[in-house]
Amino acid sequence: MSETKKNVDKKGSRDMDEIAKTLFAPVYPVIAENIIRRLGITTGTCVDIGSGPASLAIAVARQSNLSIIALDYSDDMHDAAARNINEAGLSDRIHLLCGDVHAIPLDDDSADLIISRGSMHFWDDIRTAFREIYRILKPGGKTYIGAGFGNKELRDEIYITKNKANPDWKEFSRKTFSPENVERFRTMLDEIGVPEYEIILGDEGLWIVLSKTKPGALA
Repeated sequence: MSETKKNVDKKGSRDMDEIAKTLFAPVYPVIAENIIRRLGITTGTCVDIGSGPASLAIAVARQSNLSIIALDYSDDMHDAAARNINEAGLSDRIHLLCGDVHAIPLDDDSADLIISRGSMHFWDDIRTAFREIYRILKPGGKTYIGAGFGNKELRDEIYITKNKANPDWKEFSRKTFSPENVERFRTMLDEIGVPEYEIILGDEGLWIVLSKTKPGALA
């Protein structure tokens, strides 16, 4: 890795950790509550993909008895995550794993719950990524993968702040949370042969819930 890439990763990690502890701080407990309320999975193994500073992993751990694997490709992000997990007193429940969503270093049928917030925007190939996600999902397991702020109140508050800071935010948000984007994901999931899924679009955000009934990967 070049020195430039290292510097970008370090700055990006610092920025992400900072916003997770300030503007986005109220979001993660609400999303965790939505996950548990909607899916009802509170025990077993959870994988948080693109876990960043582990904010969502920590929130889910606090509201469940899940053992959580925080998967991220960035060593700098893992440094921030390790500090946050230790400060939360959850080092025995949340374990860091360096890896890429396009080649997840976990066995087939190994995760009861797979979660991810905001990382899909950084995936190079969503088809490969979702094949890998489906591969490691256990029969009876589910996913909650997407983007959003948990509820309407938090969404509206964050939109005001982000729109003031970044003129491009409004258009980015419109595209992300749109029926057209739902159709894009629906087409992709049908093309790769996911047999059972739900796409949620509403006040809580845009979330993809895959369900798995049989062991193994997609054809």
